[in-house]
Amino acid sequence: MLRLSRESLKAGQSAWEAAGVGLPKFELETVAKNTQVNPQWVHFGAGNIFRGFVANAHQKLLDSGQADTGIIAAESFDFEMIDKVYKPYDNLTLLVLMNARGEFQKKVVGSIVEALAADKNRAADYSRLIEIFEQPSLQMASFTITEKGYSLTGPDGRYLGIVEKDIENGPGPGRQVHAMSLVASLVYRRYLKGRYPMTFVSMDNCSHNGDKLKQAVLTMAKEWAKRGLVEGGFIGYLEDEHKITFPLSMIDKITPRPSETVQAALLEQGIGDMDVIVTSKNTYTAPFVNAEISEYLVIEDKFANGRPPLEEAGIIFTDRDTVNKVETMKVTTCLNPLHTALAVSGCLLGFTLIADEMKDSTLRRFVETIGYTEGLPVVVDPGILSPKQFLDEVLQERFSNPFIPDTPQRIATDTSQKVGIRFGETIKSYICREDLDPAKLTAIPLAIAVWCRYLLGVDDEGKPFALSPDPLLETLQGHLGGVKLGDKTSGVHAILEDEKIFGVPLYSTGLGEKIENMFYEMLEAPGAVRKTLDKYLK
Repeated sequence: MLRLSRESLKAGQSAWEAAGVGLPKFELETVAKNTQVNPQWVHFGAGNIFRGFVANAHQKLLDSGQADTGIIAAESFDFEMIDKVYKPYDNLTLLVLMNARGEFQKKVVGSIVEALAADKNRAADYSRLIEIFEQPSLQMASFTITEKGYSLTGPDGRYLGIVEKDIENGPGPGRQVHAMSLVASLVYRRYLKGRYPMTFVSMDNCSHNGDKLKQAVLTMAKEWAKRGLVEGGFIGYLEDEHKITFPLSMIDKITPRPSETVQAALLEQGIGDMDVIVTSKNTYTAPFVNAEISEYLVIEDKFANGRPPLEEAGIIFTDRDTVNKVETMKVTTCLNPLHTALAVSGCLLGFTLIADEMKDSTLRRFVETIGYTEGLPVVVDPGILSPKQFLDEVLQERFSNPFIPDTPQRIATDTSQKVGIRFGETIKSYICREDLDPAKLTAIPLAIAVWCRYLLGVDDEGKPFALSPDPLLETLQGHLGGVKLGDKTSGVHAILEDEKIFGVPLYSTGLGEKIENMFYEMLEAPGAVRKTLDKYLK
């Protein structure tokens, strides 16, 4: 039985290859030693998209001899990732790429050569991070820590202020330091050591991610400066783009939770010790990462201390305006609105997999109409990617892939924070065009009506179901009151007239009443959701 380790790769190379697993084409030990003395890249956020996409891209450079140092992974939230997934497997990952036809591509990713818990309470790991940041060779720190990782306020809205001892002495026993505090303290060490340049690249799937990262680091630094904890020149250093840059990026790749189907297939092929691990912080992980083949990473080419030639690995480098356009294309037209429509309708109709929804002719027409018919006429074309081809791939390959266990329940999370971008922006575009009438839209208002119906927490059979987390859930359900199937209520009007949610006045565009009527139709009786979808999507 094969087990993922450096020793196994050396001793059993032929056995791994016989199992159809591609192996690194470089000397792992040599790259690790180079990285130890000449670190160039540290990445915060040791999760699946990093292991299955970013690290794999860098591996292509190592395989081709275009790089000779690896990536240092630093985990700032769930330290069990380091202890249970990285160290026991010598920082190796078994990547399994899956297409909609069920074909698996397997390879060992070995570009991650060091893994650290980014925690001041772990003295050895924190000392190593300081050492890395004090090296002139360090070119960049990248991040996949989710949008929440950049927020400096807690769930209660209070500022996560950092006390004076945090910058030098750690946060104290039992209190985990905020990721942005840790990053700011490390870059301050770099400033003190030699004012060396470097770049911070957020690769998180959120709008203007680089700006969010910059704002968080600067806010932390300015807070310290007010208290006299850092030299005054530190702020200028962070704001000097000859020294420090925060480029924008757009990332797109589905890397869901580890699949038990993939785990069983690996075992059948003689690869063992691939157990799915659930950490105490509810992170689902494994020594393997299963992911779709499609992947996009577009980065603003603004690096202060050089960078790896990742364009040779398929990463697109461009200007800031183009990054914004690519993100807008994806988020407002070619992917995210379709995901949300499938999410809320899938929850109501009892689906648990996005791929299964794509087998439903009505739901497929739903997202095809949102994308092709209503979205493409006003899509933002970035020039470097074809919106039509991107949309084709989403609908024909990505959403239909049964081996990507993505659920409507996961995607329905925080929908109130998304509808304004995912649907409101297209409606705005229709308002601005003299040749288009927003009142004639059908699928987009239907998606909003379905979301309002979803908020009742009762499926199309009349059975209650658990709604996904949403910060406005209590308020939204309060508007709907105790409405039940068969009722009509004006409560939905209060939701639809809220421009803070939708970013557009739905009633003055002629869409408010249309959405209300669709909502009421879905209340008539059990089965009314399906009946309404069929009616408007025939």
